[in-house]
Amino acid sequence: MFKVEQYQESKEKNYELVIKQLQALLEGESNAVANLANASALLNQFLTDINWVGFYLTEGNELVLGPFQGLPACVRIPFGRGVCGTAAATKETQRIADVHAFPGHIACDAASQSEIVVPMIKNGEVIGVLDIDSPLKDRFDETDQKYLEKFVEVLNQFI
Repeated sequence: MFKVEQYQESKEKNYELVIKQLQALLEGESNAVANLANASALLNQFLTDINWVGFYLTEGNELVLGPFQGLPACVRIPFGRGVCGTAAATKETQRIADVHAFPGHIACDAASQSEIVVPMIKNGEVIGVLDIDSPLKDRFDETDQKYLEKFVEVLNQFI
């Protein structure tokens, strides 16, 4: 049985622990769908104040819904559209304090107020994005961004 543990010391220590848990969870498994599913489940248990966490995977010039935790979501997002498509097009993390102020935001869940999207880049190409929504405005900070980018770096080794 797998149990998500947190130190309760600091946000940084908690993220370091969840990244170690990710490595242990994925070690020896090569199936991308299984690894993405477990990664989204791990983050869903670890993060507080979120209402959606999952992956969109690159297919041509658009992102297609992959493994996730949360309400049903938009299935296809063109590169350059919305927060996810912008992250994919720019190859840069998008940390949005208020999604309603983001031009072209795609509202899949009306409860979402803030969002962070981390591009998954392998061999210089975007293979997908990690997308996390929160019902709170300004939920994600620089620490979240730094460690979620590290989380994606580790995950990319198993995709």
